[in-house]
Amino acid sequence: MFDVAFSEMVVIALVALIVIGPERLPQVARTAGHLWGRVQRYVTTVKNDISNEMDIEAASKMKQEFLQQVDEVGQEVKAAQLTLEQQILQAQYRQAPSLDVADAPSSNDVKNNPS
Repeated sequence: MFDVAFSEMVVIALVALIVIGPERLPQVARTAGHLWGRVQRYVTTVKNDISNEMDIEAASKMKQEFLQQVDEVGQEVKAAQLTLEQQILQAQYRQAPSLDVADAPSSNDVKNNPS
């Protein structure tokens, strides 16, 4: 996080020893260590929260894309179904016998020729 060289740390420790004094330095160092640990945990928590939010956002976007693709496939299936039904109806219409009055058997023919 911070680029602090070893020589800089030694200078900071010497200044702290002179300013604070040797009696209170261990307690101040302990307190500074606890505060530094809290800061690190806080930074880690914030990083994790940001990462989780980004993951949720990505999952939401992926869900929207998936639903859009499902809708597109559903529309294609409906279009194919309509086309197939239309082809079936056209085939049935072509195969249907024509019902002309001259071609229709009379009721006498049916009685005389039981098939």
